[in-house]
Amino acid sequence: MAGLSNKYNLTKREKEIMEVLWTSPKSLVASEIAKKGGGMSLNTVQASLRKLLKNGLIKVNEIVYSGTVLSRSYVPTISPETFEIQRLLSEQKDITTSRFVATLLEQEQEPDKVLNEINELETLLKAKRKELLGE
Repeated sequence: MAGLSNKYNLTKREKEIMEVLWTSPKSLVASEIAKKGGGMSLNTVQASLRKLLKNGLIKVNEIVYSGTVLSRSYVPTISPETFEIQRLLSEQKDITTSRFVATLLEQEQEPDKVLNEINELETLLKAKRKELLGE
């Protein structure tokens, strides 16, 4: 699990690139990411994209023309919410899923929201149990 913690430990620039990709309605080429990223150089973006690609956090969506040059366009492979949960879990190796969920439920102040979350969790758990049992 040692490599897992590095995968979710992003530099400031890598996090900025992920934010740009998460908020974009379409895949983006490196030059578009640099423009939307607030002062990042194209070289920095390209180096960061290579690392994010290697770690499986983004993927090449398609090859498109950027001007007259063929370029790779990128999309994230993970949602921001899933990323943050995975980052937390990679830092806290001893935490169990049930303890994690229980702690989140304890933080919610509104009983109706807690009941809705519990109902949703029960549905998800039933589906996962069926999947694991091959039903």
